[in-house]
Amino acid sequence: MRKALIVDDHPFIRRIVRLVLEKANFQIAAETDNGATALDLARSHVPHLIVLDLSMPKLDGFEVLKRLNILGLPIKVLVLTSKGSAFFADRCIRAGAIGFIEKTEDVDALTQAINHVMSGRIYLNDPDANVATADNDKPSDLQLIKKLSDRELRTLQYLVSGYSNKKISETMLLSEKTVSTYKTRVLNKLNIKSVVYLAEFAKRNNLVE
Repeated sequence: MRKALIVDDHPFIRRIVRLVLEKANFQIAAETDNGATALDLARSHVPHLIVLDLSMPKLDGFEVLKRLNILGLPIKVLVLTSKGSAFFADRCIRAGAIGFIEKTEDVDALTQAINHVMSGRIYLNDPDANVATADNDKPSDLQLIKKLSDRELRTLQYLVSGYSNKKISETMLLSEKTVSTYKTRVLNKLNIKSVVYLAEFAKRNNLVE
């Protein structure tokens, strides 16, 4: 029987995903609410499929994808997230995921996505939705966002969610000085002068829940 690992920090979502996977004849090898444990479970169980959230404690979904790639395990990853911009879909696929689906989709769509990725085909649900554009003589928002590293993107998300530098450093296991450096890089790369405008930018591009 095919094995699956569920990674999401919301128990309700994990429960729904479990029911969908069991109906699709998967054995649930394990489930967890954080990225660090997810990597340990992936190594020990080597499931056929991981259903992975992006926003999680300790290690986010992007970091999990990156490290799974390094491990070279034969695991298909379907990203299930509330972050619905085309940027996230593109970055997830480039990082090694084989599917990307939003949590706003219904259960039937999730079932379809699972079947799709297990057949070895890339699954994307409306990857071009909600992408902001700019004037022709200026970089588009998407082009600006693509300049950000995974950690810079995560720093952005915490900043616009109201986290202090200290809280971000504790969450990401970094020094406050490093967080401050990431903050400066984010503002410079996006040509934004303050966190207030950064929040508007993030909301416009669906970078936060």
